[in-house]
Amino acid sequence: MRSKIFLAYIAIMVAGSSAFAQKLPSKKNILQTLRLTNQYFMNKWPDPGKSIITNKERPSNIWTRAVYYEGLLALNTIDPQKKYYDYAVDWGEKHKWGLNGGTATKNADNHCCGQTYIDLYLIDKKEERIKDIKTSIDNVIASGKNDDWSWIDAIQMGMPVFTKLGNLYNDTKYFEKMYEMYSYTKNNHGDKGLYNREDHLWWRDKDFDPPYKEPNGEDCYWSRGNGWVVMALVRAMEELPKSDPHYAEYLQDFKDMCTALVKIQRPDGLWTASLHDPNHYGGKEITGTACFTYGFAWGVRKGILDKKIYQPSLTKAWNAMVKDAVHKNGFLGYVQGTGKEPKDGQPVTYTSTPDFEDYGLGCFLLAGTEVYKLRK
Repeated sequence: MRSKIFLAYIAIMVAGSSAFAQKLPSKKNILQTLRLTNQYFMNKWPDPGKSIITNKERPSNIWTRAVYYEGLLALNTIDPQKKYYDYAVDWGEKHKWGLNGGTATKNADNHCCGQTYIDLYLIDKKEERIKDIKTSIDNVIASGKNDDWSWIDAIQMGMPVFTKLGNLYNDTKYFEKMYEMYSYTKNNHGDKGLYNREDHLWWRDKDFDPPYKEPNGEDCYWSRGNGWVVMALVRAMEELPKSDPHYAEYLQDFKDMCTALVKIQRPDGLWTASLHDPNHYGGKEITGTACFTYGFAWGVRKGILDKKIYQPSLTKAWNAMVKDAVHKNGFLGYVQGTGKEPKDGQPVTYTSTPDFEDYGLGCFLLAGTEVYKLRK
């Protein structure tokens, strides 16, 4: 397998050698793109409390919308605007700062909104903003169980909440529980954990553990699923004290994943939905790409990743997303719909509308914000 990946890496480097001549757009142009895509969404959803109707009706504080607000508040750090803050606060107020499933929920998808609730609390310390998310996470800790994150998406939905609460209350019990749950997902779920230490990538859940294979015989590593892990590690390490006893493990996992990912980037700058089978629904897709771009840009900016290797890669990725996916009105194409594997939400095209438009934009805003910070 490693020889295959090495040969693929060489082929990609040769095919994509022109990427080294690429440059990031100006900060002004990056910001214009972020404003355009975000405004499209705010125009489409003027009432942030309105329920989401697809195959059924769902409240708008579910994980898909919560990921969008992660991106919006990131955008607000480089482009502070009252309308962004008001839009996020209105969302929280419409849901009474509550969680889908209530405070008894242990589902990480339902905890994701807490990331934004806590960030908004830090701006205006109104206790109602964090009461329910703290209660729910405290219930998770009190349960004594560590197996709630049985799918890797959950790492992103839940992990940063623990980091934020640990900092807010100066209480390391949140950091320790976060590690126990992360470690269980990594080492225990499925047969021997969901992380493959050989390939440095993650199976989405136990359904994809070996002997499950993609059509080409390789393991199934879903792009966005691995993207969620990259995003989670960045968002956790951004706020976790470096003195934390598990920080080094998070950092090593992040670097190992990035090393694996940079080698399998498409020549056009994107990543395929199936990371080790580029012919299995192998078209353009930007949600995984946005997550990886976010991680690469953060890593380069922090001096964690080698600029000579990763800046050309993230530059190529950002330029490809803007060129290939952003419509003139701000709509994002090539967003894979919800699911758990490469075949879900297909076909993914320039004009296809996913079942939810929010999380793809959230990932894109996070990526763009980090690229903006990196641009000098």
